[in-house]
Amino acid sequence: MIDHAHDLESVRVATERLLLAVGKLDNASVTEPSRLPGWTRGHVLAHLARNADALVNVLEGRPMYPSGEARDADIERDAPRGLDVQLADLRESAARFQAAGQAPADWSRRVELRNGVTDSASRVPFRRWVEVELHHVDLGIGYELEDLSAEFTEREIAFLTDRFAGQPYVPPTRVTDGTRAWSTGRKPGAQGPEVTVTGSPAELLGWLAGRRAGSALTSAGGPLPALPPL
Repeated sequence: MIDHAHDLESVRVATERLLLAVGKLDNASVTEPSRLPGWTRGHVLAHLARNADALVNVLEGRPMYPSGEARDADIERDAPRGLDVQLADLRESAARFQAAGQAPADWSRRVELRNGVTDSASRVPFRRWVEVELHHVDLGIGYELEDLSAEFTEREIAFLTDRFAGQPYVPPTRVTDGTRAWSTGRKPGAQGPEVTVTGSPAELLGWLAGRRAGSALTSAGGPLPALPPL
Protein backbone atom coordinates (compact mmCIF):
# COMPACT_ATOMS: atom_id res chain seq x y z
CA MET A 1 0.00 0.00 0.00
CA ILE A 2 1.29 3.45 -0.94
CA ASP A 3 1.94 5.77 2.00
CA HIS A 4 1.66 9.24 0.47
CA ALA A 5 2.59 10.97 3.74
CA HIS A 6 5.82 8.97 3.94
CA ASP A 7 6.60 9.84 0.32
CA LEU A 8 5.90 13.54 0.91
CA GLU A 9 8.43 13.50 3.72
CA SER A 10 10.90 11.69 1.45
CA VAL A 11 10.38 14.40 -1.17
CA ARG A 12 11.08 17.07 1.45
CA VAL A 13 14.32 15.40 2.55
CA ALA A 14 15.47 14.82 -1.04
CA THR A 15 14.69 18.43 -1.94
CA GLU A 16 16.68 19.78 1.00
CA ARG A 17 19.62 17.60 -0.08
CA LEU A 18 19.31 18.94 -3.61
CA LEU A 19 19.11 22.57 -2.47
CA LEU A 20 22.18 22.14 -0.28
CA ALA A 21 24.16 20.67 -3.18
CA VAL A 22 23.00 23.23 -5.74
CA GLY A 23 23.76 26.03 -3.29
CA LYS A 24 27.46 25.16 -3.60
CA LEU A 25 27.46 25.92 -7.33
CA ASP A 26 28.03 29.29 -8.98
CA ASN A 27 26.47 31.11 -11.90
CA ALA A 28 28.96 29.72 -14.39
CA SER A 29 28.44 26.10 -13.39
CA VAL A 30 24.67 26.45 -13.80
CA THR A 31 25.23 27.17 -17.49
CA GLU A 32 27.40 24.06 -18.00
CA PRO A 33 26.02 20.88 -19.63
CA SER A 34 24.14 18.43 -17.47
CA ARG A 35 24.13 14.70 -18.14
CA LEU A 36 20.92 15.05 -20.13
CA PRO A 37 21.59 15.62 -23.84
CA GLY A 38 20.94 19.20 -24.88
CA TRP A 39 20.24 20.44 -21.37
CA THR A 40 22.41 22.60 -19.15
CA ARG A 41 22.18 22.34 -15.40
CA GLY A 42 19.95 25.40 -15.63
CA HIS A 43 17.51 23.42 -17.78
CA VAL A 44 17.39 20.65 -15.16
CA LEU A 45 16.78 23.10 -12.33
CA ALA A 46 14.10 24.95 -14.30
CA HIS A 47 12.39 21.66 -15.12
CA LEU A 48 12.39 20.63 -11.46
CA ALA A 49 10.74 23.87 -10.39
CA ARG A 50 8.12 23.78 -13.15
CA ASN A 51 7.44 20.07 -12.49
CA ALA A 52 6.64 20.87 -8.85
CA ASP A 53 4.06 23.41 -9.99
CA ALA A 54 2.74 20.98 -12.60
CA LEU A 55 2.14 18.34 -9.95
CA VAL A 56 0.32 20.92 -7.83
CA ASN A 57 -1.95 21.34 -10.86
CA VAL A 58 -2.47 17.58 -10.93
CA LEU A 59 -3.35 17.38 -7.25
CA GLU A 60 -5.74 20.31 -7.57
CA GLY A 61 -7.55 18.94 -10.62
CA ARG A 62 -6.06 21.13 -13.35
CA PRO A 63 -4.16 20.03 -16.47
CA MET A 64 -0.56 19.20 -15.61
CA TYR A 65 0.74 21.57 -18.33
CA PRO A 66 -1.21 23.81 -20.73
CA SER A 67 0.54 21.95 -23.56
CA GLY A 68 3.80 20.19 -24.34
CA GLU A 69 4.95 23.29 -26.16
CA ALA A 70 4.23 25.50 -23.15
CA ARG A 71 6.13 23.10 -20.89
CA ASP A 72 9.20 23.22 -23.12
CA ALA A 73 8.99 27.00 -23.53
CA ASP A 74 8.87 27.54 -19.77
CA ILE A 75 12.00 25.42 -19.28
CA GLU A 76 13.84 27.29 -22.02
CA ARG A 77 12.75 30.61 -20.53
CA ASP A 78 13.92 29.75 -17.02
CA ALA A 79 17.12 27.83 -17.81
CA PRO A 80 19.47 30.86 -18.18
CA ARG A 81 18.64 32.36 -14.79
CA GLY A 82 21.33 32.95 -12.20
CA LEU A 83 21.94 30.60 -9.30
CA ASP A 84 20.15 32.70 -6.68
CA VAL A 85 16.99 32.88 -8.79
CA GLN A 86 17.11 29.15 -9.54
CA LEU A 87 17.48 28.32 -5.86
CA ALA A 88 14.63 30.60 -4.82
CA ASP A 89 12.35 29.12 -7.48
CA LEU A 90 13.25 25.57 -6.49
CA ARG A 91 12.59 26.30 -2.83
CA GLU A 92 9.32 28.17 -3.39
CA SER A 93 7.88 25.67 -5.89
CA ALA A 94 8.83 22.81 -3.55
CA ALA A 95 6.96 24.55 -0.73
CA ARG A 96 3.88 24.90 -2.94
CA PHE A 97 4.01 21.19 -3.70
CA GLN A 98 4.33 20.28 -0.03
CA ALA A 99 1.38 22.53 0.82
CA ALA A 100 -0.76 20.91 -1.87
CA GLY A 101 0.26 17.48 -0.65
CA GLN A 102 -0.70 18.25 2.93
CA ALA A 103 -4.16 19.58 2.10
CA PRO A 104 -7.08 17.28 3.03
CA ALA A 105 -7.91 15.13 0.01
CA ASP A 106 -9.14 11.79 -1.23
CA TRP A 107 -5.82 10.11 -1.97
CA SER A 108 -7.52 7.14 -3.63
CA ARG A 109 -8.89 9.30 -6.47
CA ARG A 110 -7.55 9.05 -10.02
CA VAL A 111 -5.64 12.03 -11.38
CA GLU A 112 -4.46 12.82 -14.89
CA LEU A 113 -0.81 13.46 -15.74
CA ARG A 114 0.73 14.12 -19.18
CA ASN A 115 -0.37 12.51 -22.43
CA GLY A 116 -3.53 11.04 -20.96
CA VAL A 117 -1.68 9.00 -18.31
CA THR A 118 -3.71 8.52 -15.14
CA ASP A 119 -2.66 7.31 -11.72
CA SER A 120 -3.76 7.24 -8.12
CA ALA A 121 -3.29 10.58 -6.37
CA SER A 122 -1.41 8.66 -3.68
CA ARG A 123 1.40 7.93 -6.14
CA VAL A 124 1.99 11.59 -7.06
CA PRO A 125 4.41 12.22 -4.15
CA PHE A 126 6.48 9.22 -5.24
CA ARG A 127 6.54 10.55 -8.80
CA ARG A 128 7.89 13.85 -7.46
CA TRP A 129 10.46 11.97 -5.39
CA VAL A 130 11.65 10.30 -8.58
CA GLU A 131 11.99 13.66 -10.32
CA VAL A 132 14.05 15.15 -7.51
CA GLU A 133 16.37 12.17 -7.03
CA LEU A 134 17.09 11.28 -10.67
CA HIS A 135 17.51 14.88 -11.78
CA HIS A 136 19.88 15.48 -8.85
CA VAL A 137 21.98 12.71 -10.38
CA ASP A 138 21.55 14.29 -13.84
CA LEU A 139 23.17 17.50 -12.63
CA GLY A 140 26.53 15.71 -12.45
CA ILE A 141 27.62 17.41 -9.24
CA GLY A 142 28.68 14.40 -7.17
CA TYR A 143 25.38 12.69 -6.39
CA GLU A 144 25.22 9.28 -8.07
CA LEU A 145 22.77 6.42 -8.46
CA GLU A 146 24.76 4.53 -5.84
CA ASP A 147 23.90 7.29 -3.34
CA LEU A 148 20.15 6.70 -3.63
CA SER A 149 18.44 4.92 -0.76
CA ALA A 150 17.74 1.21 -1.04
CA GLU A 151 14.02 1.89 -0.60
CA PHE A 152 13.92 4.40 -3.43
CA THR A 153 15.99 2.26 -5.78
CA GLU A 154 13.89 -0.85 -5.22
CA ARG A 155 10.62 1.01 -5.65
CA GLU A 156 11.75 2.76 -8.83
CA ILE A 157 13.00 -0.49 -10.33
CA ALA A 158 9.60 -2.01 -9.58
CA PHE A 159 7.84 1.02 -11.08
CA LEU A 160 9.89 0.98 -14.29
CA THR A 161 9.71 -2.77 -14.85
CA ASP A 162 5.94 -2.49 -14.46
CA ARG A 163 5.93 0.41 -16.92
CA PHE A 164 7.70 -1.66 -19.58
CA ALA A 165 5.62 -4.78 -18.93
CA GLY A 166 3.68 -5.79 -22.03
CA GLN A 167 5.78 -3.63 -24.34
CA PRO A 168 5.74 -5.49 -27.68
CA TYR A 169 9.30 -4.47 -28.57
CA VAL A 170 10.82 -5.62 -25.26
CA PRO A 171 11.45 -9.37 -25.02
CA PRO A 172 10.27 -11.27 -21.94
CA THR A 173 12.79 -10.11 -19.37
CA ARG A 174 13.64 -11.08 -15.81
CA VAL A 175 15.51 -8.34 -13.95
CA THR A 176 17.42 -9.33 -10.82
CA ASP A 177 20.04 -8.05 -8.42
CA GLY A 178 20.69 -11.60 -7.25
CA THR A 179 18.29 -11.31 -4.34
CA ARG A 180 15.13 -9.74 -5.73
CA ALA A 181 13.62 -10.19 -9.17
CA TRP A 182 11.14 -8.35 -11.37
CA SER A 183 9.56 -9.22 -14.72
CA THR A 184 9.07 -6.87 -17.66
CA GLY A 185 8.55 -6.86 -21.41
CA ARG A 186 6.33 -9.33 -23.22
CA LYS A 187 5.10 -12.34 -21.32
CA PRO A 188 7.40 -15.38 -21.62
CA GLY A 189 6.27 -18.40 -23.62
CA ALA A 190 5.41 -18.67 -27.26
CA GLN A 191 6.59 -15.12 -27.92
CA GLY A 192 10.23 -15.98 -27.27
CA PRO A 193 12.63 -17.07 -24.55
CA GLU A 194 13.06 -15.05 -21.41
CA VAL A 195 16.16 -12.89 -21.08
CA THR A 196 17.64 -12.54 -17.59
CA VAL A 197 19.39 -9.26 -16.79
CA THR A 198 21.53 -9.24 -13.65
CA GLY A 199 23.40 -6.46 -11.91
CA SER A 200 23.62 -4.20 -8.89
CA PRO A 201 20.51 -2.22 -7.96
CA ALA A 202 22.14 1.04 -9.06
CA GLU A 203 23.14 -0.39 -12.43
CA LEU A 204 19.70 -1.90 -12.98
CA LEU A 205 18.05 1.41 -12.14
CA GLY A 206 20.44 3.31 -14.40
CA TRP A 207 19.61 1.05 -17.33
CA LEU A 208 15.86 1.08 -16.75
CA ALA A 209 15.79 4.86 -16.28
CA GLY A 210 17.91 5.53 -19.36
CA ARG A 211 20.80 6.91 -17.30
CA ARG A 212 23.30 4.13 -18.10
CA ALA A 213 23.86 1.95 -21.13
CA GLY A 214 23.92 -1.27 -19.11
CA SER A 215 27.53 -2.19 -19.83
CA ALA A 216 27.97 -3.33 -16.21
CA LEU A 217 24.99 -5.70 -16.45
CA THR A 218 25.04 -9.32 -17.58
CA SER A 219 22.39 -10.70 -19.91
CA ALA A 220 21.60 -14.41 -20.26
CA GLY A 221 19.27 -15.89 -22.86
CA GLY A 222 19.76 -13.05 -25.32
CA PRO A 223 21.29 -9.59 -25.71
CA LEU A 224 20.49 -6.80 -23.30
CA PRO A 225 17.03 -5.59 -24.34
CA ALA A 226 16.61 -2.12 -25.84
CA LEU A 227 14.09 -0.19 -23.78
CA PRO A 228 11.67 2.48 -25.01
CA PRO A 229 12.44 6.04 -23.93
CA LEU A 230 10.71 7.27 -20.78
